[in-house]
Amino acid sequence: MPNTHTTTTLNRAPKSLRARAAAAVAAGVCATVALSGAAVAAEGAGKTDARQATQATEVVEKNHAPAAEKPKASDWVSPISGDYELSATYGNSGDRWTSKHSGQDFAVPTGAEVSSVHEGTVVKAGGNGAGDGPAYGNAIVIDHGDGTFSQYAHLSEVDVAVGDQVETGEKIALSGNTGNSSGPHLHFEIRTSADYGTAIDPMKYLRDQDADV
Repeated sequence: MPNTHTTTTLNRAPKSLRARAAAAVAAGVCATVALSGAAVAAEGAGKTDARQATQATEVVEKNHAPAAEKPKASDWVSPISGDYELSATYGNSGDRWTSKHSGQDFAVPTGAEVSSVHEGTVVKAGGNGAGDGPAYGNAIVIDHGDGTFSQYAHLSEVDVAVGDQVETGEKIALSGNTGNSSGPHLHFEIRTSADYGTAIDPMKYLRDQDADV
């Protein structure tokens, strides 16, 4: 029998058309890669911007840390806001005093800031113990308006005058070594009147008022 050959003819696109199709595919791949790269870059930029924004926020927060809360007028506070040591206490006796020690000594260097323990009116201020005698050196007495007075002595600097209204925690003087003093410190008293001889235990009184001393 004669050989019968079935010839299948494949229709192939012209070379020029195939070339254009290949170019289009390549262009699409490049575009996809480019877009992916752009997306990655955008994501990276977004992360960088986010980090920078976070860092900026942290800087702002650090530069605007909340200030210490100001004492309320009704509060009682320590006469020394910085570091100190408690030395001679109320009721001590010895050759430095004519009778018992009438206050509490806060051992601090000369120039430490002295603050009013409570709001009130300055009724004594100046040298010679502000009228209570040279042993006190430079001194201040404040009337707190409730039958209680506070006294601050041996000061190197007095920053208030008689008649001044002072707030709780307000700077009124600098500590020193004036008068009958064995070294730089603040002598502090709580009194039931403005005058010498009416002192009570100052630390007990302040602690009874919830002062941090």
